[in-house]
Amino acid sequence: MSENGQTEDAIGSKVVFMELSRDDCYKALKARDPRFDGTFFTCVSSTGIYCRPICPATTPKLANCEFVSSAAAAEDAGFRPCLRCRPETAPGSPAWHGTGSTVARAIRLLNEHDANGGNLEELSDRLGIGTRHLRRLFHEQLGASPKMLIQTQRLHVALHLLKETETNISDIAHASGFRSIRRFNDAMRKTVGMSPSEFRARHQLSARVKSDAPLTLRLGYRPPYDWTGLMSYLRMRAVAGMEVVSPTSYTRSIRIENTCGILHLEHDPRGHAILARFDLSKPTGLGAAARRVRDMMDTDCRPDALYNSFQADRLLRPLIKKSPGVRVPGTWDIFELIVRAVIGQQISVKGATTLLGRLVTLYGAELEAHETSITHAFPTPQALADADLTGIGLTTSRASTLRDLAKAFCENPGFVHPAQEVSQARERLTSIKGIGTWTADYVALRGLKYPDAFPAADLGLLRAAGADTAKDLAALSQGWRPWRGYAALLLWHSLS
Repeated sequence: MSENGQTEDAIGSKVVFMELSRDDCYKALKARDPRFDGTFFTCVSSTGIYCRPICPATTPKLANCEFVSSAAAAEDAGFRPCLRCRPETAPGSPAWHGTGSTVARAIRLLNEHDANGGNLEELSDRLGIGTRHLRRLFHEQLGASPKMLIQTQRLHVALHLLKETETNISDIAHASGFRSIRRFNDAMRKTVGMSPSEFRARHQLSARVKSDAPLTLRLGYRPPYDWTGLMSYLRMRAVAGMEVVSPTSYTRSIRIENTCGILHLEHDPRGHAILARFDLSKPTGLGAAARRVRDMMDTDCRPDALYNSFQADRLLRPLIKKSPGVRVPGTWDIFELIVRAVIGQQISVKGATTLLGRLVTLYGAELEAHETSITHAFPTPQALADADLTGIGLTTSRASTLRDLAKAFCENPGFVHPAQEVSQARERLTSIKGIGTWTADYVALRGLKYPDAFPAADLGLLRAAGADTAKDLAALSQGWRPWRGYAALLLWHSLS
């Protein structure tokens, strides 16, 4: 953190988030202010432990505190994670620069590579920069190397599974992303000071989850959180056989590393967290899965930034006051999102979900018997590449567009991916006949998590904003930058 970073009073009504001074961090720490959770971590020299700003432990003296911008930086400096505030459950640093930020895109790719065994050279190639430059950017913005960041993420998942479950240690190593038990043991001894079995023995719980029970991860967010608005949005678009949405939960089928299963999400408003339960035949790729859920539920958002930005706008002021914790719903799989957007072009939401339900039933992988009404996973690109999609009620042209899209993903699984530059994703999508700018902007908003994406041609947005043309709305939206995506959600919510 910058010693001289410019900011207003960290506990005041208005906050500037780019940099915090040492005194500002300490004020937030003493106040245990949840708005700063995940934006910095406190390294305590007297104990050798690092904590979240909301840690319930006695506040250390300022002289014993150093403030860093990431958990990886704290562990790189030799500090151990606090077992009371559990840094692994903290919300991530908000990527307000969107996918235009090299580091933000790199972090998304790191999670993807972690699940698929990639390396730093491959990562650099996909970003179009050298490995030395990538390391420098990470040290400047996060205080740690890409290698340390991904190891910290792996270790956080492992610590959770060791403490909360009876899962076999070798399975935990694999599920967390470690390539061998030896590397897992080395990382545990270096970071925590004990082996996995020693850590588990020291943290005995009266009721650990059985090894064959669904695994639950706690993913923190910064309050407030508009759970009701998010569930309403997802419920209107829920696909029969694949999703079930209630006021208190969201459940859907998922695929992780060719393994199908069930994801169940619940809200813990008192603990400022989303509880993600994974019902899989084997625990695998949970680090990358946790990142996907964070994107789906937009847990890394800074709602106070949005409120401060929108409260001066005549149109958005009443909307942000009504939904101060608005979130942009992400997606589990970007191919699925694009298919849903293509099918939803120029028809009602209800009509689109009906067609999607037929698509999932006919071409999705059938799941084993489950207690819910979820029976299928979303179809893969391979399943749709040569399918006769007119049979589900699509027009010939729309069916052709989906087949062309599926073939593009078959030839290149990274045809469009969450860490892509928005301009490249837009270019690739619109190169497919039948996909226009509205779909590209919608995918940028929900799939690439680009906070400034704004589908100005959307009829609902035009009606909600009282604009006559897309050009008029685009001009009006300039004052909402760089968070026009959240403005779009507020306007959509206002229609319902």
